[in-house]
Amino acid sequence: MSSSENGGEPLLRLRGVSKNFGPVQALHGVDLEVRAGEVTALVGDNGAGKSVTIKTIAGIHSPDQGEIFWEGRPVRIRTPRDAAALGIETVYQDLALCNNLDIVQNMFLGRERTRAGVLNEEDMETAAQETLSSLAVTTVRSIRQPVASLSGGQRQSVAIAKAVLWDAKLVIMDEPTAALGVAQTAMVLSLTRRLADQGHAAMIVSHNMNDVFEVADRIAVLYLGRVVAVRPVAELDRQSVVDLMTTGESSRMPSEPERTEG
Repeated sequence: MSSSENGGEPLLRLRGVSKNFGPVQALHGVDLEVRAGEVTALVGDNGAGKSVTIKTIAGIHSPDQGEIFWEGRPVRIRTPRDAAALGIETVYQDLALCNNLDIVQNMFLGRERTRAGVLNEEDMETAAQETLSSLAVTTVRSIRQPVASLSGGQRQSVAIAKAVLWDAKLVIMDEPTAALGVAQTAMVLSLTRRLADQGHAAMIVSHNMNDVFEVADRIAVLYLGRVVAVRPVAELDRQSVVDLMTTGESSRMPSEPERTEG
């Protein structure tokens, strides 16, 4: 049972978050909740504010107004290091992997394990293999093969596994299936589902409605910097999401229940 079903506190909550870049207001009072054990999809047209939203969560942008709550407590995320310390890892489209390094070296890049001043290769190999196995990533030939030799789906899997290795409670994925083939897309979506099933919060930014409806539990729609809907996927269809993305409203979905104070 997900935390939304049992009424638990959301892992991450944005309340009234706004962000300006000079005269351009990129985000307007964004309210958003992300829950452990769920896949939350963030969708919107180009320029809707998706990238600014995830970069605000990731510590790249500081909000000009509003609050961010993590596990029910107000927090200030000023840098990506702050985000990582909380348990927030972001996998961007470029994946930030080094082609000339192997899988283990990439997964521990900047956080290498040492023993007596020497790299502890055996410990890192074991941890990398256990993480990949726990996520059922079975398509890589060897954890010592260069990342340059991997397919797009395998590279995405390594980047996600790297986030899990570092105890991420929330893994944000920016267009994780962009430019992937059918089989590789299926692999990445399955991995995303497993993240949530293992208790992590997964958040994906995607333009692909088929992928969104296949993997998401909840969909948050941004329109001109505002969140215009956050609904369980069962309450939406592709056309209603397109309506919300392009006009900010849709007559195809049920109205939200009124909130009672208490």
